[in-house]
Amino acid sequence: MSGSARALMPDYLRLFALFGIVVVNVQFIAFSALHGFAGPLAETAGDAVALWLVNGLALLKTYGLFSFMFGVGLGLLMRSAARRGLAFGRIYRNRMIGLLILGVAHGCLFFPGDILAIYAVTGSILYLFRNWTVRRLVRIGAVLIVAQVFIAAPLLLAAPETPADIVELERSVLTKGGFLDAVLFRSVGFAFIMPSFLLVQGVAALGWFCLGLAAVKSGMIDEADHPLWRRGRIWCLLPGVAVSLAASAVWQWGAAIPGAAVTIAVAPVATLGYLGLIARLARPPGPVMARVLAAGGSSLSVYLGQSIVLSTLFSAYGLGLWEQVDRFTAVAIAIAVTAGLITALMIWHTRVALGPMERVLRKITYAGKRT
Repeated sequence: MSGSARALMPDYLRLFALFGIVVVNVQFIAFSALHGFAGPLAETAGDAVALWLVNGLALLKTYGLFSFMFGVGLGLLMRSAARRGLAFGRIYRNRMIGLLILGVAHGCLFFPGDILAIYAVTGSILYLFRNWTVRRLVRIGAVLIVAQVFIAAPLLLAAPETPADIVELERSVLTKGGFLDAVLFRSVGFAFIMPSFLLVQGVAALGWFCLGLAAVKSGMIDEADHPLWRRGRIWCLLPGVAVSLAASAVWQWGAAIPGAAVTIAVAPVATLGYLGLIARLARPPGPVMARVLAAGGSSLSVYLGQSIVLSTLFSAYGLGLWEQVDRFTAVAIAIAVTAGLITALMIWHTRVALGPMERVLRKITYAGKRT
Protein backbone atom coordinates (compact mmCIF):
# COMPACT_ATOMS: atom_id res chain seq x y z
CA MET A 1 0.00 0.00 0.00
CA SER A 2 1.30 3.46 -0.83
CA GLY A 3 2.16 6.01 1.79
CA SER A 4 -0.60 8.35 0.68
CA ALA A 5 -3.19 5.58 1.02
CA ARG A 6 -1.89 4.53 4.43
CA ALA A 7 -2.30 8.08 5.72
CA LEU A 8 -6.01 8.17 4.82
CA MET A 9 -7.36 6.22 7.79
CA PRO A 10 -7.60 9.27 10.11
CA ASP A 11 -9.60 11.15 7.46
CA TYR A 12 -12.10 8.33 7.01
CA LEU A 13 -12.31 7.93 10.77
CA ARG A 14 -13.18 11.59 11.32
CA LEU A 15 -15.87 11.52 8.64
CA PHE A 16 -17.43 8.34 10.02
CA ALA A 17 -17.43 9.70 13.58
CA LEU A 18 -18.95 13.06 12.61
CA PHE A 19 -22.04 11.46 11.10
CA GLY A 20 -22.30 8.97 13.94
CA ILE A 21 -22.06 11.44 16.78
CA VAL A 22 -24.64 13.85 15.36
CA VAL A 23 -27.40 11.22 15.20
CA VAL A 24 -26.84 10.67 18.93
CA ASN A 25 -26.57 14.34 19.88
CA VAL A 26 -29.72 15.35 18.01
CA GLN A 27 -31.73 13.12 20.36
CA PHE A 28 -30.76 15.53 23.15
CA ILE A 29 -31.14 18.70 21.06
CA ALA A 30 -34.48 18.05 19.34
CA PHE A 31 -36.10 16.37 22.35
CA SER A 32 -35.99 16.62 26.13
CA ALA A 33 -32.57 15.89 27.62
CA LEU A 34 -33.90 15.54 31.16
CA HIS A 35 -35.37 12.05 31.04
CA GLY A 36 -33.65 9.19 32.82
CA PHE A 37 -31.07 7.37 30.69
CA ALA A 38 -33.07 4.13 30.55
CA GLY A 39 -36.49 5.74 30.88
CA PRO A 40 -39.26 5.40 28.28
CA LEU A 41 -38.66 7.84 25.42
CA ALA A 42 -40.56 6.62 22.38
CA GLU A 43 -44.13 7.79 21.98
CA THR A 44 -44.70 6.01 18.65
CA ALA A 45 -43.55 2.79 17.05
CA GLY A 46 -41.47 4.80 14.59
CA ASP A 47 -39.69 6.61 17.41
CA ALA A 48 -38.96 3.28 19.09
CA VAL A 49 -37.36 1.93 15.91
CA ALA A 50 -35.30 5.12 15.52
CA LEU A 51 -34.02 4.92 19.08
CA TRP A 52 -33.28 1.21 18.68
CA LEU A 53 -31.07 1.93 15.68
CA VAL A 54 -29.39 5.01 17.18
CA ASN A 55 -28.64 3.30 20.49
CA GLY A 56 -27.67 0.02 18.88
CA LEU A 57 -25.43 1.41 16.15
CA ALA A 58 -24.11 4.74 17.42
CA LEU A 59 -24.60 5.44 21.13
CA LEU A 60 -21.19 5.49 22.89
CA LYS A 61 -19.54 3.90 19.83
CA THR A 62 -18.94 7.09 17.87
CA TYR A 63 -17.89 8.79 21.11
CA GLY A 64 -15.19 6.13 21.33
CA LEU A 65 -14.14 6.85 17.75
CA PHE A 66 -13.90 10.57 18.49
CA SER A 67 -11.86 9.90 21.61
CA PHE A 68 -9.55 7.53 19.74
CA MET A 69 -8.94 10.29 17.18
CA PHE A 70 -7.99 12.67 20.00
CA GLY A 71 -5.19 10.33 21.01
CA VAL A 72 -4.14 10.07 17.38
CA GLY A 73 -4.12 13.87 17.24
CA LEU A 74 -1.75 14.03 20.21
CA GLY A 75 0.62 11.63 18.50
CA LEU A 76 0.54 13.59 15.26
CA LEU A 77 1.03 16.86 17.15
CA MET A 78 4.08 15.35 18.85
CA ARG A 79 5.46 14.39 15.43
CA SER A 80 4.88 17.88 14.07
CA ALA A 81 6.44 19.62 17.08
CA ALA A 82 9.52 17.39 16.93
CA ARG A 83 9.90 17.93 13.19
CA ARG A 84 9.71 21.70 13.59
CA GLY A 85 11.82 21.89 16.75
CA LEU A 86 9.03 23.39 18.88
CA ALA A 87 8.57 22.97 22.64
CA PHE A 88 5.78 20.39 22.82
CA GLY A 89 4.77 21.06 26.44
CA ARG A 90 3.80 24.66 25.79
CA ILE A 91 2.03 23.80 22.54
CA TYR A 92 0.00 21.06 24.19
CA ARG A 93 -0.88 23.23 27.19
CA ASN A 94 -2.16 25.95 24.89
CA ARG A 95 -4.16 23.42 22.90
CA MET A 96 -5.92 22.15 26.02
CA ILE A 97 -6.67 25.73 27.08
CA GLY A 98 -8.12 26.41 23.64
CA LEU A 99 -10.28 23.30 23.78
CA LEU A 100 -11.51 24.23 27.25
CA ILE A 101 -12.48 27.73 26.11
CA LEU A 102 -14.31 26.42 23.06
CA GLY A 103 -15.93 23.65 25.08
CA VAL A 104 -17.28 25.91 27.81
CA ALA A 105 -18.62 28.36 25.20
CA HIS A 106 -20.20 25.48 23.28
CA GLY A 107 -21.75 23.93 26.39
CA CYS A 108 -23.21 27.20 27.67
CA LEU A 109 -24.39 28.66 24.37
CA PHE A 110 -25.58 25.69 22.35
CA PHE A 111 -25.27 22.16 23.75
CA PRO A 112 -24.71 21.20 27.41
CA GLY A 113 -23.58 17.74 26.31
CA ASP A 114 -20.29 19.18 25.02
CA ILE A 115 -17.30 16.84 24.90
CA LEU A 116 -14.53 19.39 24.28
CA ALA A 117 -14.29 20.48 27.91
CA ILE A 118 -14.08 16.82 28.97
CA TYR A 119 -11.33 16.29 26.41
CA ALA A 120 -9.43 19.31 27.70
CA VAL A 121 -9.46 17.96 31.27
CA THR A 122 -8.70 14.32 30.48
CA GLY A 123 -6.35 15.33 27.69
CA SER A 124 -4.25 17.13 30.27
CA ILE A 125 -3.82 13.80 32.04
CA LEU A 126 -2.87 12.15 28.75
CA TYR A 127 0.12 14.48 28.52
CA LEU A 128 1.65 12.59 31.43
CA PHE A 129 1.49 9.39 29.36
CA ARG A 130 3.10 10.82 26.22
CA ASN A 131 6.40 8.95 26.63
CA TRP A 132 4.92 5.60 27.63
CA THR A 133 5.59 2.53 25.51
CA VAL A 134 2.94 1.20 23.13
CA ARG A 135 2.39 -1.87 25.30
CA ARG A 136 1.81 0.21 28.42
CA LEU A 137 -0.55 2.60 26.63
CA VAL A 138 -2.62 -0.31 25.30
CA ARG A 139 -2.83 -1.98 28.71
CA ILE A 140 -3.86 1.17 30.56
CA GLY A 141 -6.25 2.13 27.79
CA ALA A 142 -7.99 -1.24 27.93
CA VAL A 143 -8.25 -1.10 31.72
CA LEU A 144 -9.78 2.38 31.62
CA ILE A 145 -12.32 1.44 28.94
CA VAL A 146 -13.42 -1.63 30.91
CA ALA A 147 -13.51 0.39 34.14
CA GLN A 148 -15.77 2.95 32.47
CA VAL A 149 -18.41 0.27 31.93
CA PHE A 150 -18.58 -0.38 35.67
CA ILE A 151 -18.59 3.35 36.43
CA ALA A 152 -21.01 4.55 33.75
CA ALA A 153 -23.68 1.87 34.02
CA PRO A 154 -24.57 2.47 37.71
CA LEU A 155 -24.41 6.26 37.35
CA LEU A 156 -26.54 6.38 34.20
CA LEU A 157 -29.07 3.76 35.18
CA ALA A 158 -29.51 4.93 38.77
CA ALA A 159 -29.89 8.63 37.90
CA PRO A 160 -32.86 10.13 39.79
CA GLU A 161 -35.92 11.31 37.90
CA THR A 162 -35.80 15.00 37.03
CA PRO A 163 -38.37 17.08 39.00
CA ALA A 164 -41.45 17.95 36.99
CA ASP A 165 -40.92 21.70 37.41
CA ILE A 166 -37.47 21.47 35.80
CA VAL A 167 -38.90 19.47 32.91
CA GLU A 168 -41.58 22.10 32.46
CA LEU A 169 -38.97 24.86 32.58
CA GLU A 170 -37.02 23.13 29.82
CA ARG A 171 -40.16 22.94 27.69
CA SER A 172 -41.01 26.58 28.31
CA VAL A 173 -37.51 27.82 27.47
CA LEU A 174 -37.10 25.76 24.31
CA THR A 175 -40.60 26.34 22.95
CA LYS A 176 -41.18 29.95 24.00
CA GLY A 177 -37.95 31.52 25.23
CA GLY A 178 -35.41 33.66 23.43
CA PHE A 179 -31.73 33.02 22.86
CA LEU A 180 -30.66 34.48 26.22
CA ASP A 181 -33.23 32.34 28.04
CA ALA A 182 -31.84 29.27 26.32
CA VAL A 183 -28.26 30.26 27.13
CA LEU A 184 -29.06 30.67 30.83
CA PHE A 185 -30.83 27.31 30.95
CA ARG A 186 -28.02 25.57 29.06
CA SER A 187 -25.33 27.19 31.21
CA VAL A 188 -26.91 25.94 34.42
CA GLY A 189 -27.37 22.50 32.89
CA PHE A 190 -23.77 22.43 31.64
CA ALA A 191 -22.42 23.33 35.08
CA PHE A 192 -24.65 20.75 36.73
CA ILE A 193 -23.91 17.77 34.50
CA MET A 194 -20.21 18.34 33.79
CA PRO A 195 -18.89 16.67 37.00
CA SER A 196 -20.89 13.49 36.35
CA PHE A 197 -19.96 13.55 32.65
CA LEU A 198 -16.29 13.59 33.63
CA LEU A 199 -16.88 10.29 35.43
CA VAL A 200 -19.29 8.76 32.93
CA GLN A 201 -17.37 9.75 29.79
CA GLY A 202 -13.98 10.99 30.93
CA VAL A 203 -12.57 7.63 32.05
CA ALA A 204 -13.42 5.95 28.76
CA ALA A 205 -12.20 8.97 26.82
CA LEU A 206 -8.79 8.72 28.47
CA GLY A 207 -8.70 5.00 27.65
CA TRP A 208 -9.42 5.65 23.97
CA PHE A 209 -6.88 8.51 24.02
CA CYS A 210 -4.25 5.97 25.10
CA LEU A 211 -5.18 3.57 22.32
CA GLY A 212 -5.11 6.36 19.74
CA LEU A 213 -1.67 7.51 20.88
CA ALA A 214 -0.48 3.90 20.81
CA ALA A 215 -1.75 3.55 17.22
CA VAL A 216 0.46 6.48 16.18
CA LYS A 217 3.51 5.32 18.12
CA SER A 218 3.25 1.80 16.72
CA GLY A 219 2.67 3.04 13.18
CA MET A 220 -0.73 1.27 12.97
CA ILE A 221 -2.55 4.47 12.11
CA ASP A 222 -0.41 4.67 8.96
CA GLU A 223 -1.10 1.06 7.99
CA ALA A 224 -4.71 0.45 7.09
CA ASP A 225 -3.76 -3.14 6.23
CA HIS A 226 -2.25 -3.86 9.64
CA PRO A 227 -3.31 -7.33 10.92
CA LEU A 228 -4.80 -5.89 14.11
CA TRP A 229 -7.31 -3.82 12.15
CA ARG A 230 -8.33 -6.99 10.31
CA ARG A 231 -8.72 -8.85 13.59
CA GLY A 232 -10.89 -6.06 14.97
CA ARG A 233 -13.07 -6.25 11.88
CA ILE A 234 -13.41 -10.03 12.08
CA TRP A 235 -13.75 -10.57 15.82
CA CYS A 236 -15.50 -7.38 16.99
CA LEU A 237 -17.60 -5.85 14.21
CA LEU A 238 -20.37 -8.39 13.68
CA PRO A 239 -20.53 -9.68 17.29
CA GLY A 240 -20.34 -6.18 18.78
CA VAL A 241 -23.00 -4.68 16.51
CA ALA A 242 -25.28 -7.73 16.74
CA VAL A 243 -25.21 -7.84 20.54
CA SER A 244 -25.62 -4.06 20.73
CA LEU A 245 -28.68 -4.14 18.45
CA ALA A 246 -30.16 -7.03 20.44
CA ALA A 247 -29.57 -5.22 23.74
CA SER A 248 -31.00 -2.02 22.33
CA ALA A 249 -34.11 -3.96 21.27
CA VAL A 250 -34.50 -5.24 24.83
CA TRP A 251 -34.03 -1.66 26.02
CA GLN A 252 -36.84 -0.39 23.79
CA TRP A 253 -39.33 -3.24 23.93
CA GLY A 254 -38.41 -5.27 27.00
CA ALA A 255 -36.54 -4.74 30.26
CA ALA A 256 -35.09 -1.25 29.86
CA ILE A 257 -32.38 -1.30 32.53
CA PRO A 258 -30.76 -4.65 31.59
CA GLY A 259 -30.98 -3.72 27.91
CA ALA A 260 -29.34 -0.34 28.49
CA ALA A 261 -26.65 -1.92 30.69
CA VAL A 262 -25.66 -4.43 28.00
CA THR A 263 -25.72 -1.66 25.36
CA ILE A 264 -23.22 0.28 27.47
CA ALA A 265 -21.06 -2.77 28.14
CA VAL A 266 -20.75 -3.91 24.52
CA ALA A 267 -20.10 -0.44 23.06
CA PRO A 268 -16.26 -0.74 23.19
CA VAL A 269 -16.39 -4.02 21.29
CA ALA A 270 -18.49 -2.47 18.52
CA THR A 271 -16.14 0.52 18.45
CA LEU A 272 -13.14 -1.74 17.84
CA GLY A 273 -15.11 -3.37 15.05
CA TYR A 274 -15.86 0.02 13.52
CA LEU A 275 -12.15 0.86 13.62
CA GLY A 276 -11.43 -2.32 11.69
CA LEU A 277 -14.14 -1.48 9.16
CA ILE A 278 -12.85 2.06 8.68
CA ALA A 279 -9.35 0.71 8.10
CA ARG A 280 -10.80 -1.51 5.38
CA LEU A 281 -12.45 1.51 3.72
CA ALA A 282 -9.31 3.66 3.89
CA ARG A 283 -8.40 3.45 0.24
CA PRO A 284 -7.34 6.20 -2.18
CA PRO A 285 -10.50 8.17 -3.04
CA GLY A 286 -11.61 9.82 -6.23
CA PRO A 287 -11.37 13.61 -6.62
CA VAL A 288 -14.78 14.38 -5.09
CA MET A 289 -14.35 12.03 -2.13
CA ALA A 290 -10.88 13.47 -1.56
CA ARG A 291 -12.46 16.90 -1.11
CA VAL A 292 -15.10 15.44 1.22
CA LEU A 293 -12.40 13.84 3.35
CA ALA A 294 -10.44 17.09 3.45
CA ALA A 295 -13.55 18.95 4.63
CA GLY A 296 -14.24 16.24 7.21
CA GLY A 297 -10.73 16.83 8.48
CA SER A 298 -12.04 20.11 9.88
CA SER A 299 -13.88 18.03 12.47
CA LEU A 300 -13.86 20.74 15.13
CA SER A 301 -15.69 23.14 12.81
CA VAL A 302 -18.19 20.46 11.82
CA TYR A 303 -18.79 19.32 15.41
CA LEU A 304 -19.41 22.84 16.70
CA GLY A 305 -21.36 23.76 13.57
CA GLN A 306 -23.69 20.81 14.11
CA SER A 307 -24.72 22.09 17.53
CA ILE A 308 -25.00 25.72 16.45
CA VAL A 309 -27.25 24.93 13.49
CA LEU A 310 -29.33 22.21 15.13
CA SER A 311 -29.92 24.12 18.38
CA THR A 312 -31.09 27.07 16.30
CA LEU A 313 -33.41 24.95 14.17
CA PHE A 314 -35.06 23.28 17.16
CA SER A 315 -35.23 26.18 19.64
CA ALA A 316 -37.97 28.79 19.82
CA TYR A 317 -35.58 31.56 18.73
CA GLY A 318 -35.00 29.59 15.51
CA LEU A 319 -37.55 27.43 13.70
CA GLY A 320 -39.15 26.12 16.88
CA LEU A 321 -38.98 22.43 15.90
CA TRP A 322 -38.29 21.14 19.42
CA GLU A 323 -40.38 17.97 19.91
CA GLN A 324 -42.35 18.90 16.79
CA VAL A 325 -40.88 16.19 14.56
CA ASP A 326 -40.46 12.44 14.96
CA ARG A 327 -37.06 10.95 15.73
CA PHE A 328 -36.42 9.63 12.24
CA THR A 329 -37.01 13.13 10.89
CA ALA A 330 -34.67 14.59 13.51
CA VAL A 331 -31.96 12.12 12.45
CA ALA A 332 -32.51 13.01 8.79
CA ILE A 333 -32.20 16.72 9.63
CA ALA A 334 -29.00 16.07 11.59
CA ILE A 335 -27.46 14.12 8.72
CA ALA A 336 -28.50 16.80 6.22
CA VAL A 337 -27.00 19.55 8.39
CA THR A 338 -23.72 17.62 8.65
CA ALA A 339 -23.64 17.08 4.89
CA GLY A 340 -24.34 20.78 4.39
CA LEU A 341 -21.53 21.79 6.73
CA ILE A 342 -19.10 19.50 4.92
CA THR A 343 -20.18 20.95 1.58
CA ALA A 344 -19.67 24.47 2.92
CA LEU A 345 -16.21 23.50 4.14
CA MET A 346 -15.37 22.03 0.75
CA ILE A 347 -16.00 25.49 -0.69
CA TRP A 348 -14.14 27.14 2.21
CA HIS A 349 -11.09 24.95 1.60
CA THR A 350 -10.77 26.16 -1.97
CA ARG A 351 -9.45 29.41 -0.48
CA VAL A 352 -8.41 28.61 3.11
CA ALA A 353 -6.48 25.53 4.23
CA LEU A 354 -7.88 25.29 7.78
CA GLY A 355 -11.50 25.27 8.92
CA PRO A 356 -12.67 28.36 10.85
CA MET A 357 -12.59 26.73 14.30
CA GLU A 358 -9.32 24.98 13.51
CA ARG A 359 -7.86 28.42 12.74
CA VAL A 360 -9.00 29.67 16.14
CA LEU A 361 -7.57 26.64 17.95
CA ARG A 362 -4.32 26.88 16.00
CA LYS A 363 -3.87 30.54 16.95
CA ILE A 364 -4.30 29.64 20.62
CA THR A 365 -2.09 26.55 20.32
CA TYR A 366 0.83 28.38 18.73
CA ALA A 367 0.40 31.67 20.56
CA GLY A 368 3.80 33.38 20.70
CA LYS A 369 5.28 30.95 18.16
CA ARG A 370 5.94 31.38 14.48
CA THR A 371 3.79 28.84 12.60
